[in-house]
Amino acid sequence: MAAPDARLTLVADEDPAAQAVSTSRALFESSPVAVLARADDRAGMLLAASAAVGLGVPMLVEAARGDDAELAEELDRLGAETVLAVGEADGPGTGEDSDDGPEVLVVPADAEAVAEATGLALDEAQTVAADGDVAAVAGLDPEGPAALEAEDADATDADATAAATQDAPDVDPLPEFPRADPLDGAVVLAGTDASPAAVATSRAAGALVQPTDGSTDPRASAGMVEALAAEGADAVIALGAGFAAEQGLDWKVETAATGTQLPGGGQLLFPGRMLIALYGHPGTGSLGVLGEQPLEAAIQRARDHAAAYDPFVDVPVVPAFEIIATVASTEAGADGDYSNEADIEMLRPWVEAAGAAGVYVVLDLQPGRTDFVTQAELYRPLLELPHVGLALDPEWRLGPNEVHLTQIGSVGVEEVNRVVTWLADLTRENALPQKLLVLHQFRVDMLPGREFLDMSRDELAIMIHADGQGGQGAKQSTWEVLHRGAQPELTWGWKNFYDEDLPMLTPQQTIEQVVPRPDLVTYQ
Repeated sequence: MAAPDARLTLVADEDPAAQAVSTSRALFESSPVAVLARADDRAGMLLAASAAVGLGVPMLVEAARGDDAELAEELDRLGAETVLAVGEADGPGTGEDSDDGPEVLVVPADAEAVAEATGLALDEAQTVAADGDVAAVAGLDPEGPAALEAEDADATDADATAAATQDAPDVDPLPEFPRADPLDGAVVLAGTDASPAAVATSRAAGALVQPTDGSTDPRASAGMVEALAAEGADAVIALGAGFAAEQGLDWKVETAATGTQLPGGGQLLFPGRMLIALYGHPGTGSLGVLGEQPLEAAIQRARDHAAAYDPFVDVPVVPAFEIIATVASTEAGADGDYSNEADIEMLRPWVEAAGAAGVYVVLDLQPGRTDFVTQAELYRPLLELPHVGLALDPEWRLGPNEVHLTQIGSVGVEEVNRVVTWLADLTRENALPQKLLVLHQFRVDMLPGREFLDMSRDELAIMIHADGQGGQGAKQSTWEVLHRGAQPELTWGWKNFYDEDLPMLTPQQTIEQVVPRPDLVTYQ
């Protein structure tokens, strides 16, 4: 056995037989024995996987129909002297009396027969649901594999297996052979389209196999992040055709390998969690509920707000702060930008304590006459923290001759896209989990050209946050209008106002009446 030299190896064959061969080539330099099953024989595939993992040898696949030349070539490369064909497989065109290939031992898909041929105990039977093959094989213990059996096997299948076992001639056990030492430092990400045979070969080699639970982005789940961040995880194999379409797989693997996770788990924000945020500025209640209490009390208040949503959603609910970092001002100020920029050291205790408490943080910018990137750069050290995102408030973005409370501001998509590029680059350069970029909007003309918003950067989750206030009928109308023509990749936020909403929705009403369900609910 040998782990691939490359940091990342892609095994993206669609055909199970080809995928099994590619995995064998990636992990085994040679093997005196190989296990074989037919692609369309699920019972045989599962038991063959048990045998391959227990023996520490590659598992290959015999196509249901067609040419098995690639299979024969791989057996020759391995130097395989014996093939254990399980179930309906009969070998790569060779047999016991053939002089030009390995000896083929055929056993029925029966745990006792496989155990007798291999010398493995296979005492524990494990029933596998119809969609559970990859996970079941990934969980096999090489030191004592379970006998995997299909949950949907009916009486007819059982009778056929029993008959085949009874009629089959006695099979000599596999010859003794030295088992290679298991690999260290190989991690296999197994997609939902991974072949159980390829997964079995990976486990047989000693690699850690982590099923992906449907996403081909390595940042998507806590399990993938933990597997890639494990000590000594030097070689990564992405197993499954779906990985071929995952843009930026290399940098996403490296980001996951940091092991840093967002509050709620994993490194991707949505779907998979809901944020409930307090909005405001530390030290003053006049700008929102966040500043109505000291830091520790604010953390507890955010937790209490989040907990109120738990009964109504099926994802983790994460408390959050939306901190106004730059506050719109009616005075130009020394720099003439009509915005008061909070000192970063004043915000740091709030941001760091929130992170330690599992509270996500969004820094909100009200830039006046300057631009959003210029202000965001002031808070780069905080944005380099993994739990900190950014919000742009176009209402407070002024033109050259405008002043607050006389005009409602707006920002063109070109400036927003500059923020997208700046924040995405910062995120990738620092190998950070996905960051939230919130765009506040309650009028269409606040974000002209929104249809040209750059949604190509997977480093970010971009959100439209409907922060209008007043009667629920008007708010729902705004919500519907903002959704028209929206890019499907956008996520959505909603704001509940304590004093201005008529009435303010309860958590249950927010979930039931705001459709589609928002990923962020902010309280002001």
